[in-house]
Amino acid sequence: MNCEQSLLVHAYLDGELDAAEALKAEQHLESCAECQAMAADHAEMKAAMAGATYHRAGAALRARIAAALDAETRSAVVTEFRPLRRKPGFWLGAGSGAGGMAIAAVLAFLLFLPANPLVNDLAAAHLRSLMGDHLIDVASSDHHTVKPWFAGHADVSPPAEDFKAEGFTLVGGRADYVHGERAAVVVYRHGAHIINLFAWADLNTSLPGTRSRDGYRMVFWKQNDLDLAAVSDVDPAELDRFVALVKKSQTRE
Repeated sequence: MNCEQSLLVHAYLDGELDAAEALKAEQHLESCAECQAMAADHAEMKAAMAGATYHRAGAALRARIAAALDAETRSAVVTEFRPLRRKPGFWLGAGSGAGGMAIAAVLAFLLFLPANPLVNDLAAAHLRSLMGDHLIDVASSDHHTVKPWFAGHADVSPPAEDFKAEGFTLVGGRADYVHGERAAVVVYRHGAHIINLFAWADLNTSLPGTRSRDGYRMVFWKQNDLDLAAVSDVDPAELDRFVALVKKSQTRE
């Protein structure tokens, strides 16, 4: 990879950039074949990891790890200091200060389930859209304006019906990236709330169903040849009603 922006793009794909830097990375991805190839490789890796299963370490394994760390620490102390003195155990001595923080980080890694990377991507993309001026690339409440726009800006054709009569007003759309894949995002307004409807090509992997992150609810589903997710801080019942409307509109296409 010879592109000078590869590190920026890699950080973007890992969800490590603020809104301004993420926008720069997205603009660069539109025209750089090398970084697009890197994004595709990144998506394949995430798809492979999505099927992995994770398990909380059992009590016996945790005890063995603690004992090994305790023995290693005592050995290092004996080698470094003379005369020999009996030292408190590793877990007792490291229970405060920086040592305690390090141990907490290790335990968090060993004992807790990692977050779903797809959920991370959607949360970051949704939050990023609410910052600055990256919510909408094409502003219109006309289905016949928004849907054709995606033909030249995304790899899929998303559902883009206006549900104004039901309280969900179509306000536009934009292109984004989800899981390293180029995605179409249709934007709706429900009262004071924004709903982002993400659509990307079906990756033939399982979706997480319903999740919440940072105060936002996400509903995932598959329909036709698309993976979809609706993300918003609107009332859960209203988001479910919106999803039902989208699903019904897709059956008519």
